[in-house]
Amino acid sequence: MPSYFFSFIITNWTYYNFTMMYKIFCYLLLTMICCSCGQRPKMTVEPQKPNIIFILADDYGIMDTQGYAAHFTGVSTDSTFYETPHINQLMKEGISFSQAYATQLCSPTRASILTGKYAARLGFTTAMPHRDTYYNQNLAVPEGYYIHDVLEHKDDIKIEQPHINGISNAGIPTGVHAQTDLDELTFAEALPDYQSAFIGKWHVGGFGAEGFQPSDNGFETLAYFDGGGSAYYNWRAGWDQKSKARFPKMPQEEWEIGDSGQPTGANYLTDDLTNQALSYIDQRAADSTKQPFLLYFSHFAVHAPYQGKEEEVSYFNSKKTKGYNGQDDPVYASMIKSMDRSVGQILDKLKQTGLEENTLVVFMSDNGGIDAEITPDGHGTENHPFLGGKACLTEGGIRVPLVFRWKGTLTPNQWVDTPVDCTDIFPTFLDIAGQDAEMTVSKYDLDGESLAGLLYDVNNANNSYQKDTHYWHYPFNVIYKSPYDGHALTPHSAIRKGEHKLIFDWYGRLHLYNIESDPYEQNDLYESEQELAQSLFEDLKRWLKDEVDQRYWPSLNPDYNPEKEVRNKAFQDLMVASE
Repeated sequence: MPSYFFSFIITNWTYYNFTMMYKIFCYLLLTMICCSCGQRPKMTVEPQKPNIIFILADDYGIMDTQGYAAHFTGVSTDSTFYETPHINQLMKEGISFSQAYATQLCSPTRASILTGKYAARLGFTTAMPHRDTYYNQNLAVPEGYYIHDVLEHKDDIKIEQPHINGISNAGIPTGVHAQTDLDELTFAEALPDYQSAFIGKWHVGGFGAEGFQPSDNGFETLAYFDGGGSAYYNWRAGWDQKSKARFPKMPQEEWEIGDSGQPTGANYLTDDLTNQALSYIDQRAADSTKQPFLLYFSHFAVHAPYQGKEEEVSYFNSKKTKGYNGQDDPVYASMIKSMDRSVGQILDKLKQTGLEENTLVVFMSDNGGIDAEITPDGHGTENHPFLGGKACLTEGGIRVPLVFRWKGTLTPNQWVDTPVDCTDIFPTFLDIAGQDAEMTVSKYDLDGESLAGLLYDVNNANNSYQKDTHYWHYPFNVIYKSPYDGHALTPHSAIRKGEHKLIFDWYGRLHLYNIESDPYEQNDLYESEQELAQSLFEDLKRWLKDEVDQRYWPSLNPDYNPEKEVRNKAFQDLMVASE
């Protein structure tokens, strides 16, 4: 038997009661049997399916949590500006991932989490405010396109752009319309034994399209809004509107943009959604059938508009550590505090209702923090020492916090350093629920792989998690400033394989990093490791050609004038040059 088995039992015998230890013994025994057969372990011996609460923060950076800041830089929590005591508690009582990846923006990540597929495969290449689509304009859909493909999305960029933006899908396919036979399985639909509920930010429903909202994807809807951002005060009228004034040609009776849910008396959005979530937990705790539940709590915090509570803004404005690591926005800090408080209230409610030891709590962010140094208005956080932020494919834009806590089952206060990504959430939930995740991954051609083995083997000594390649694609020119030259970002794609990550700038530049030894991307290896870079580039191009439809690629701009180019390097079409 592996030595970790004995050390695990000895270390934790006093910590767990006999029943819980029996369950862990069964799982570890199954792990050894499966590993000896060359298979990954499955969570099929759990006598009672655990509840699952998945908390997704919005635009919340890897350095915004005190526990993560301490892990990466050794700083004490007393010296930080932001305050996250409850997320810190979650980390101490659970397992934190140091190299968890999302996509560069919220809608693509949400699509990946829900479906277990890389977002670009589904056409989710960016996140947008309300935009015209074939569906909401009631237009005929060209052959090879999809009803929720956006007609156009672009920023007001003044400098020359050698590429025209690709387009993006705006709605996860549900098989509703005859125009398409596409129907993506969500993790809620894959868990029919669970009572699944959704609350918060949706933003993958075609901007309020009928048949594409949470209730059409396997969820009971507590409250939701199918938009990228929301006011934190006086939001209800906007969420509850039914008029199609924004899209009068939309072929449905009413606009299904949202539903504010049951009033709670709270006048701040984060508090209101939390109160609704707490009421739901109370209801499930009182349910005599004891049906397991899955609550997907999708925060708007800390997405713009930046609106905090006046008393907390005042507190942070005068806090002595203001300016730590470049983080100095008291409004942003107050929004983090409200979101962190929400996490604490969820944990407290589980304890009060007796659900604590049969509920897995997962916390994640949908992309890197909006870095104030690269945004046009200078607002946001600071992801230092990680490079870049939201919209970038550098680590500051895609590396996010990911924490699992299952009180009484998982060994607390541990770290997983294996690189994982947001497509892995779907099969992990299936595995935890006792379903055959591998069969689902194969049947539905998912990109994710279950993380359940890593929760019991944090060093991946038994190779329970075998995926070593991760992909990103962002075919847009955007007003965010490049962390390399300070100009508007050009389209980017990326691949991480093993220790190395290659970023392909469609302008004609390649960047190569060893992320294990250089997580802050300070040493570009492209010039010294061109053979490796070219190999990764070929892998990335192969994936793009095989998995991403070309309408979701950028295209050459026929009006591009190289004589007006302000960048210090001439444009080169590497997709053509390398063929």
